[in-house]
Formats: sequence, C-alpha cells, structure tokens
Amino acid sequence: MRDLTSSVIESWAAHLRELEYAPTSIRRKVVVLKVFFGYWVRKGTLVESPFWRVRLSFGRVEQLPRALTEQEMKALLVQTELNSTAAATTGSVSHRTERATYASAYLRMRNQALVDLLFATGMRVGELSALDISDFGVQEGTFKIKGKGGRDRIGFAVDEASLRLQRDHLTLRGQIQTRCPALFLNFVGNRLSTQGITNVISQLRKDAKIERHVTPHMLRHTVATLLLRNGVDIRVVQEFLGHSSIATTQRYTHISKEHLISVLKTSHPSFNLRSNIWLRQGEATDRLDRYSQKC
Repeated sequence: MRDLTSSVIESWAAHLRELEYAPTSIRRKVVVLKVFFGYWVRKGTLVESPFWRVRLSFGRVEQLPRALTEQEMKALLVQTELNSTAAATTGSVSHRTERATYASAYLRMRNQALVDLLFATGMRVGELSALDISDFGVQEGTFKIKGKGGRDRIGFAVDEASLRLQRDHLTLRGQIQTRCPALFLNFVGNRLSTQGITNVISQLRKDAKIERHVTPHMLRHTVATLLLRNGVDIRVVQEFLGHSSIATTQRYTHISKEHLISVLKTSHPSFNLRSNIWLRQGEATDRLDRYSQKC
C-alpha cells in the first residue's frame, strides 16, 4: 500500500481513460480510493495520502436528466389508480380484521397520492418524505416544501382531480392512530422513508409493465421536461423545481430541443415543399432528355 504513489494513481487514471471509461465512472473510482487512503491516514498507518500530490482531469462530466415518456408516465398514473380502486373505506374501525382492511386501503390510497404529488409538484423524494400534515394547505391546495439548502418553496396541486385525491388521502390518513406528524405513513404508522417511496415506485413500474428502471426523481425530470416542451418559461420551471441557479434548469432544455428536432424532422413543411420541387425538377429533366433525343 505504501508503494502506491501519486504517479501510479495518475497512470491508472490515464489507463481508465484509454479503456474509454466515462468521466463519472473514473471520478467514482477515484473517490472510493481517496476515502480508503484517508481512513489509513487517520489510523496512523500512513503518514500522508498519495492523493495529496495527485492532479487529475476527469474531462467534462455532463449528466442529462432521465425522464419518462408521456406514454410511460400515463401508464404509471393509470396503474396507481387501478391499484387503489379498492381503497374506498368508510365508517369506524374497531376490530382487528377491520383495522387490517383499513390499513390496506390507506396504503393503496397513499401510493396513488404520493405518485400524483411527485408529478404534480416536481418534488424531490426527500422533500416528499419530509412533508407533515401541517404542510398541506387543504383549502388552497398548497404544500410547504422544505427544499435543499434551506430554500423552502410552495408547491401547488393545480388540477382539481389531483387536489381531490390529496384531500381523500388526508381523510384516510387522519383516521390512523399515530403520533407521527408525517403526511405519508408506512405500514407501521411511522414516516414513509425515501427508500419506502422508491420501493412503491419500483413496484408500480413492474405492475404497469414499464420495462426500464424508474426512480422517484425521474418523475421530477418528467414534469420539468413536459413543462418546457409545452412552452412554459424556463424561469417559471426554475421556481417550480426550486433550483437556485437557472443553469441547473437549463439541463432540461437539451431534452426539449431533442424532442423539437424530432418533431420538425417529421412535420416540417419544407419536406413536402422540397419533394414537390424535386418532382418538378425530375419532370423537367425528363422533358429535356426527350427533347435531346428528338434533336
């Protein structure tokens, strides 16, 4: 381990680049190795980390947001509704079997509500998990979102169907006996964790027969992409997502531009116009050939 010098590390990183590893992959491997050597420095086994003298360039690291297609997003929303159709339960709950039935109904309603809210507001999964009942303004249809870096914002459920769903979920949630203030609960009555939300999305993705891996954050990417695609001003999208910098929001414009180009390639009138021009040019060439043959 003491023979691993800074020059060896630099040569190793160069070898990874020759093998065409992505900059993000090289960076991840280097970080792991840095942590490894930092541990042994703290233990006193090493005097210093070889990384203290290393100069590495990872190249440009650009990660574009992964969004669902409109068809995939619709399939996910439809699946949550199908799964929650048996969730309508009313009346007082007193017996154990009735409580179990009620809990099952709540979980199905909860799953539909959380997927709907992720898409409606573009929340991060951690922001959704952190929501308390007091953060939901029932009459206004607003949600106090505790954003990254202390940048709190207000989320809106602007669709009446979405707002009705959130109110129905709150009604069921209010009948569960727990001291936990969280808006979304797990099966034992505690706050639903980010991993729990991820598991819900994963299962719904399977039920909806969506082939690729789907994460909660992809719903945030999806709504941002669709907003820009529908002509919403980028500053509005920035505020909607809670980005501190417009540069972060601009990542989504790349995807929107790709969609714009694909649509133009199939629908731009120049293709029809040019085909007509080429047709007339072909006819003129044929006439010229026939005239040349007569001469």
